[in-house]
Amino acid sequence: MKLQSNRPARLQRGFTLIEIMVVVVIIGVLGAIVVPQFMSRPDQAKVTAARTDIQAIATALEMYRLDNAHYPSTQQGLEALSKRPSGTPVAKSWNPQGYLKSLPIDPWGTPYQFINPGLKSPDGSYDLYSLGADGVPGGDGFAADIGNWAE
Repeated sequence: MKLQSNRPARLQRGFTLIEIMVVVVIIGVLGAIVVPQFMSRPDQAKVTAARTDIQAIATALEMYRLDNAHYPSTQQGLEALSKRPSGTPVAKSWNPQGYLKSLPIDPWGTPYQFINPGLKSPDGSYDLYSLGADGVPGGDGFAADIGNWAE
């Protein structure tokens, strides 16, 4: 038994080829205008991430200094923030939990650099920096070093 509907049959109308092509062209034009605006964003995000990491490491270095009355030496390095350092200066009151769970690497896959005493930092205490996108000292733009000193 077939049930009959009292509604009239609807006409199903699809998109024409011209309508589809107009939409594709509009999307292409928008893409050509918008995409270049966002192409440099990943590099900017990496620079921001490196600056954030440097601030976090600098905070851990300050906590280390408060506990031990000095920063780690260049030889002890940033590893002194995650495991008890050996050598001089002796970390007499090193926190058994450490100051960082693990040492971050910069967004380009290179370890952060640490020098004590610093050469570029305003107070001369230490230099903490990333070598930037190119992984070598110096550079311009996204390849420039990013550090705890004023730029």
